[in-house]
Amino acid sequence: MDIKEIQNLIKFVAKSGASEVKLEMDDIKITIKTGSDEATTVQYAPMPAAQIPQVAAPAPAAEAAPAAPAVATPAAPAAEESKYITIKSPIIGTFYRKPSPDKPLFVEVGQTIAEGDVLCIIEAMKLFNEIESEVSGKIVKILVDDSSPVEFDQPLFLVDPS
Repeated sequence: MDIKEIQNLIKFVAKSGASEVKLEMDDIKITIKTGSDEATTVQYAPMPAAQIPQVAAPAPAAEAAPAAPAVATPAAPAAEESKYITIKSPIIGTFYRKPSPDKPLFVEVGQTIAEGDVLCIIEAMKLFNEIESEVSGKIVKILVDDSSPVEFDQPLFLVDPS
């Protein structure tokens, strides 16, 4: 693995919200730990100790700023959103709003949906899982950006059932 691949791995782990990832290959062992204070620790077995800070330093600085507003935004309007049904992610993966780059979006804000309609796709381990609606109603808000990682039970959509 080269430095670019390790940096991409660090960014992916930071975005996914995982607290620890261990990767072992033939002659390399990488452990990435993220703490609650957004600090990231990287251990890379065959790499000299002097190079570790160069790899670890960019990830927390790049990820700390976008992470804070994303968490604060849904918390403020929580009182008015209580009347809506939240559709949550059933799996961990990457969220996609359309079946392929040249196809239209599955759903948009303001669109009326029925039970069983496909709302999005979540890719997990190169498998594309269609997420279907379990409720009927109108899409009020889409809570996740296209092509971003999602966690299990993370809110994806707000639906007005009336």
